Amino acid sequence: MASNDQILVEEKSSVRKFTLNRPKQLNVFSPGMVSRFPELYAACAKDSSVKLIILKGKGRAFCAGGDVAAAFRAIAQGGWRSGADFFRKGFTMIYVVATHNKPQVSIVNGLVMGGGASAAIHGTFQVVTENTLFAMPETALGSFPDLGASYYLSRLPGFFGEYLGLTGARLNGAEMLACGLVTHFVPSAKLSLLEEALDKVDTSDPYVISSTISKFSEVPSLKEKSAYHRLNIINKCFSQRTVEEIIAALEEEAALHKEDWISFSIKSLRKASPTSLKITLRSIREGRLQGISQCFVREFRMICHIFRAEISKDFYESCAIGKGSKS
Repeated sequence: MASNDQILVEEKSSVRKFTLNRPKQLNVFSPGMVSRFPELYAACAKDSSVKLIILKGKGRAFCAGGDVAAAFRAIAQGGWRSGADFFRKGFTMIYVVATHNKPQVSIVNGLVMGGGASAAIHGTFQVVTENTLFAMPETALGSFPDLGASYYLSRLPGFFGEYLGLTGARLNGAEMLACGLVTHFVPSAKLSLLEEALDKVDTSDPYVISSTISKFSEVPSLKEKSAYHRLNIINKCFSQRTVEEIIAALEEEAALHKEDWISFSIKSLRKASPTSLKITLRSIREGRLQGISQCFVREFRMICHIFRAEISKDFYESCAIGKGSKS
């Protein structure tokens, strides 16, 4: 599929709709998509007739992240700098979203992971549904949540961001709304009506756009076993200074509370790359004190060190055995 076909563009009066179109690959960002994305957003920035951008994915995923296989091939052919160049374009793509002068509504009606989550969350508004499933699986892949993830994870309530970033725990749409990762929950049956309404707003006024989305939105109840109900225990454990202390605190809680999320957290942390866990924890902690530009610069430097593999080769080992997508 040509790169131009991998992002479908639709013009609706003052709205530009960009649809990620690699459904068989869960809309993972290809090198062509990463290059074209900034071009599309630059055109919108210069066009005074464009008031709003809508970003969505075709099929059952919004976006499952970046094409790690492509990065791995680039490194194999041209060394770590080639991989860094691929990710530099990815960082540029998401930074454009985060700093764009036109508001963006991200419609996340399906799977969203890694860099896909950053593409959605760094937009102005995020709409999730009962079909949404979020995860940041990077520590299991020898890497860390990047593309500005340390900025938004660190700003979640308490230490919930550390919990998500370290364990790779999954959230549904209701949980994403409750913790503040997204702005709105709209049932999937109402998405077509929502888009029709957004087509007619003809303004970049955030209040008007938010009010329009709110006409279709709901506040769903969390499932009884949602880990977000146990934010007090999460804060107690994930506020610890080191990864080792976090695991020890979770094990103490496991002896007191037989809850699935605690046992899942312990298993995930023990299976993850030890180096990735340590740098992820530090990254989120530093992100809490930094602005968005600082987070992007620092994270890009970090990913370069991952590619150089001077401290750990966990990223290359995970790629070699064919584990999923990330970025």
